[in-house]
Amino acid sequence: MTHVWIEILLLSRLAEGPLHGYELRKAVEASTGRMLSNNSLYPTLRRFVDAGAVLRDAEDQQSKPPRHVYSITDVGRELLHDQLTDFPEELALNDTEFLARVGNFSRLDEDERRAVLDTRDRVITAERERLSKLAAAQADPWTRTVLAEVGRRLTEERAWLDTLRSTSSEEDR
Repeated sequence: MTHVWIEILLLSRLAEGPLHGYELRKAVEASTGRMLSNNSLYPTLRRFVDAGAVLRDAEDQQSKPPRHVYSITDVGRELLHDQLTDFPEELALNDTEFLARVGNFSRLDEDERRAVLDTRDRVITAERERLSKLAAAQADPWTRTVLAEVGRRLTEERAWLDTLRSTSSEEDR
């Protein structure tokens, strides 16, 4: 199963202009630091082509087989928007899923951005509370230390979410 974040990253790069597979893979890496394997890239592109979200055109090359260039369609743009705004709590604790959406906040309006941030805030608050209870019940001090550190990081992220909310509001003014 493809992770939604892979689909978001591919569609968002194609929304900037047509690319062939290698260029698309490099564009994702350049914008996110994430490397995609061909086993993630090409099956996802094939599904997008089958769904009408992406067009695949052959581009002739001298003395080489044609290379395929991919471009997003209106269906693909709509799919990208839907994937950015649909952020179920089951995905919201996953850092990669969350950051793929934040990296595309320029494609969303303030209310849509706020909904993503609020969902992430809810799940990390619940996770922090869960870890705090687990830490309190641990006899081993190292286990308590690890759980406390993860909780501290979640608390810091909540402060970052507040910063993102402020930034989002300022950009829409």
